[in-house]
Amino acid sequence: MKHLLNKHITSLSFFLFFLPVCIVAQTQFVDPFIGTGGHGHTYPGATMPFGMVQLSPDTRLDGWDGCGGYHYSDSLIYGFSHTHLSGTGVSDYGDILVMPSIGKPSFNNSEYASHFSHANEKASPGYYSVKLDKDHIQAELTATTRVGFHKYTFPKTNDAWMLFDLIHRDKVTESAMTIVSNKEVEGFRRSEAWAKDQVVYFVAEFSKPFDSFIMKHDDKLTKVKMDSLKTKLSENSKNIQTYFHFVTNQGEALLVKVGISAVSIEGARENLHAELNNWDFEKVRREADRAWGDELSKIKVEGGTPEQLKIFYTSLYHTLIVPNVFMDVDGQYRGMDKKIHTAQGFTYYSVFSLWDTFRAADPLYTIIEPKRSLDFIKTFLAQYDQGGRLPVWELASNETDCMIGYHAVSVITDAVCKGITDFDQQKAFEAMKKSATWDHFGLSAYMDHGFLEMEDEHESVSKTLEYAYDDWCIAQMAKKLGYQSDYEYYIHRAQNYKNVFDPVSTFMRPKKNGNWFSPFDPREVNNSYTEANSWQYTFFVPQDISGLINLMGGEKKFELKLDELFSTETKTTGRSQADITGLVGQYAHGNEPSHHMAYLYDYVHKPSKTQQRISQLLTTMYHADPDGLIGNEDCGQMSAWYVLSALGIYAVTPGIPQYEIGSPIFKEVKISLDNKKVFTIKADHVSPQACYIQSMSLNNMEYKKMFLNHEDLLKGGELTFEMGTKMNDDVFEAPISSIKEKEYISVPVLNALSQSFRDSMLISIQNYNPGTFVYYTLDGKEPNEKSIMYSKPFYIHNNTTLKAKSIFKDSNGNNESYIATGKYYKIPNNWTISIASNYNPQYTAGGPNGIIDGIRGDVNWRKGEWQGYQGQDFEAVIDLGKTQAITKLGAGFLQDTRAWILMPKRIEFEISTDGKNFTKALQLQNTLADSNLTPQVKDYSGTVKGKTARYIKVKAFNYGKLPEWHEGKGGEAYIFIDEIFIE
Repeated sequence: MKHLLNKHITSLSFFLFFLPVCIVAQTQFVDPFIGTGGHGHTYPGATMPFGMVQLSPDTRLDGWDGCGGYHYSDSLIYGFSHTHLSGTGVSDYGDILVMPSIGKPSFNNSEYASHFSHANEKASPGYYSVKLDKDHIQAELTATTRVGFHKYTFPKTNDAWMLFDLIHRDKVTESAMTIVSNKEVEGFRRSEAWAKDQVVYFVAEFSKPFDSFIMKHDDKLTKVKMDSLKTKLSENSKNIQTYFHFVTNQGEALLVKVGISAVSIEGARENLHAELNNWDFEKVRREADRAWGDELSKIKVEGGTPEQLKIFYTSLYHTLIVPNVFMDVDGQYRGMDKKIHTAQGFTYYSVFSLWDTFRAADPLYTIIEPKRSLDFIKTFLAQYDQGGRLPVWELASNETDCMIGYHAVSVITDAVCKGITDFDQQKAFEAMKKSATWDHFGLSAYMDHGFLEMEDEHESVSKTLEYAYDDWCIAQMAKKLGYQSDYEYYIHRAQNYKNVFDPVSTFMRPKKNGNWFSPFDPREVNNSYTEANSWQYTFFVPQDISGLINLMGGEKKFELKLDELFSTETKTTGRSQADITGLVGQYAHGNEPSHHMAYLYDYVHKPSKTQQRISQLLTTMYHADPDGLIGNEDCGQMSAWYVLSALGIYAVTPGIPQYEIGSPIFKEVKISLDNKKVFTIKADHVSPQACYIQSMSLNNMEYKKMFLNHEDLLKGGELTFEMGTKMNDDVFEAPISSIKEKEYISVPVLNALSQSFRDSMLISIQNYNPGTFVYYTLDGKEPNEKSIMYSKPFYIHNNTTLKAKSIFKDSNGNNESYIATGKYYKIPNNWTISIASNYNPQYTAGGPNGIIDGIRGDVNWRKGEWQGYQGQDFEAVIDLGKTQAITKLGAGFLQDTRAWILMPKRIEFEISTDGKNFTKALQLQNTLADSNLTPQVKDYSGTVKGKTARYIKVKAFNYGKLPEWHEGKGGEAYIFIDEIFIE
């Protein structure tokens, strides 16, 4: 692979020597294979900018690294399907597979698949080709926006076949195929995967009549010669595969055009006829290349190495693949309500990976794709009308609810602050507030007490931080629209991040029952964070960076904390998380939460450190190889970071119309804007060593700001950097991100050894707000200034609900915190427990007593109330303290098969009076099927007659290896237990 890359770079260098860069089409620098190896999850096939069709080879049927349908390490191609996802972490699509072959047809994909070699494979924007070794067929693909165009060149044979496979990849819930004539077929496929209800209609036309076909459906074979077919033949089934037969001459090309639609067969036919009314494959390929050239030429760069050019334009290409057009040429589309609608005055799109793209991809679109940014927002509002809320992670008009936050509000606010306003802003504001006040994903608890605790919702710290940023976005919209009370409400919520900031450790830290959760390791990847740990979320306060700096003790301490982030050891602890890659210290470039962090040095007057880190990341995290992306592409975000950073700018806070300045890598960049103006960025004397800014000018005037205003960019003009090898922090003005409204009072922290106790327990209350007083109640009532004022630790002796708040009094009235709540339970027994098994440190239920304290876990096991045992049986002995009559024994277990948690095969209870000699008292068999995918809690119990005991031994026998049909097949299953009960 390296040899081939060097050969390509040498050829490219020779080409550049004789032709000025400015007249070379930008498509020449795009390598669609970048990201198809490693964990990039991209695909190399043919698509148009933001196209509905992604016609690409499928080499992998399942698994995390098969999300894009293709992986560079594979050597088998199953065929070429028409829809693919770019860089996601969950798989879907792969609709309408087409595969040519010669000889006896097989409906087994392992038999109709063909070996191939990368030496015989090519890809460029809008084009893909490969030689299929099994039958020596040359396959070529190109596309229009809604039509896939196939070209298969056969040897001479009387037995050429073309397979249309409608069962490929995802679970099919309904499908149909109709043979319309000897040159046309139509049908549809409805499937269930990440999108729970996805439908694709298609119409396919062949360049040459087929003389017969074989259709397999419901395990039946239908063989028909076309001269005997008097009328259309239609079949409905969940498993349709059809082979079409041809006779070919040596070197004869069979062409197939496939139009698709999410609306109807007639919609697919209209798309096909409107976009591709000829059989000129090379013409369509040239038109695709031209369309890509137009898009890619919106940013023209000069200078840089051949590898940098390839990485840059491939990155730009990746940002322009998604979102995807999701409406027919007549404007009809399938909405979130599954009904058919018509877009009026905008293009309806799909595939919104908003947790990823709000950070860099969407801000990039506001520069080079403002019309599409507007259409994205109009799509959001249509989805709100039809589905009742703004999208979170929308796919094929299905809400997957993947990832966290409600980041459509970020995209809307960022667009508005940059002048993209031609939409119903009142409706948008209504929809934004709806997103922030739904009773789901912990929002009720977040609104009640200003942050999320572990028992409220899993990933509590990450959700608190991202909700707070989104709330700031809503506040900005409220301010623009003149809604003062809404502004005050949401700007207050925007500071909720302070409730999960621990001033002692200076980390964002999970809370449980009003207290900091312990033990705490900022490197630990656990269920309190989203695909990350505390290091990778502590710096996510883009709406109030000044506030975060103050919490950490000022600029110098903040700088040192950033230094530690990048320099501490790279090892993480806790759960293995495949998304955490590209580690520099604990900074993880392979996943999105870290993406803004290197730019934070700008805020503490240390821009040279930003420049140093950005230069390092641009160089080490991206390469011109198939495994050249350090993490998932994530629908353009990973690449958008590179595009913006290579230009020398980045949007740390979408919603503030400015870009922080980093370290440009190209001598000159010209950005062509929609208003016909050009913004030029020059970097004189730039090199890998000369990555430090010595001085700047904007339109020939000295420029001393470490940020660029969006309005200055839109005016056109020229930003010039003088680069050098010397670190330079002299008198540059720092960017500002701050909330200056009424001071926020954070909640007090309730310190107790545990949630349960036997006789009594000491409680103290920690207040982090100088000048405030803490008031509390012990009866569950809301505290106020007439409640007990906290002065010293106190004991509790019975079940207690403690509520506390911090109150600040001045002449303007009270300013107070949200309420911290702790619920404490007196253990209703004097039992002790000895556990022979080893529970996973991620799933402790608070320790051994957690499964005999009377506090039950619920179906959301991520909140920490369950004890988890992987790959082992559970065994424990409970000492009741004295010998007594036993009437009932039981234990509660949880099953979430997708998460590898399964019911034990059986549960046994043994009893003893001396703790040494045990006899079997009860055995219970599991009655819940492993194929039951509904997460649920189930108690297994039984009566015991005429038995006395002091010691109870509980055994639960692990399920074992996960079954073949499971995505984690062969992995070790978990037992999750809570609680053991004895009567």
